[in-house]
Amino acid sequence: MNTLYRFSLVCFLAFATQSVMAQANLDFSKAADGTPLKMSLMLSPYTYHYNPKPTHRPVVLVGIEREYPNQKLDGAAVFTNSFGQPSIVVYPWGGVYKNIWGVDKLSFKWIAGVLVGYRGEFKDQVPNIGGIAPAVIFALGYEFQPGWTAQVNAVGTAAAQFQLNVKLD
Repeated sequence: MNTLYRFSLVCFLAFATQSVMAQANLDFSKAADGTPLKMSLMLSPYTYHYNPKPTHRPVVLVGIEREYPNQKLDGAAVFTNSFGQPSIVVYPWGGVYKNIWGVDKLSFKWIAGVLVGYRGEFKDQVPNIGGIAPAVIFALGYEFQPGWTAQVNAVGTAAAQFQLNVKLD
């Protein structure tokens, strides 16, 4: 699947999702009690594999994340996995802890959910059942400018993923 096709698919899915939300009068930017949530756009242009293999391909991720007033997180992202396959991760569970080690702009995050996308000869590269794999990621982030955070994700024992988060207001 080429890059233009993937980009077109992501744009179509974003448009379709927005259309469905508008028709159903849904607002995912607010908690059940009406409290506004902090929405962030995520972009990960680079992943460093601890043990690179000839079959590894660049990993690129784009996603959206919600932060609740109680510091709970949830979100979803589309990405190309380490073998160039289009993949999706959805995480309904997560949390963020701010002011780590007394550093005001330093934060620690964790997320838990499921990922889909490892197929064919690479289906066993992650533990999965029927193509659905658990996803647990830990991250350390630094807000270098208001609304902009650089983050490093620990992707199991396989890789470190570098990510940029931008708050959407």
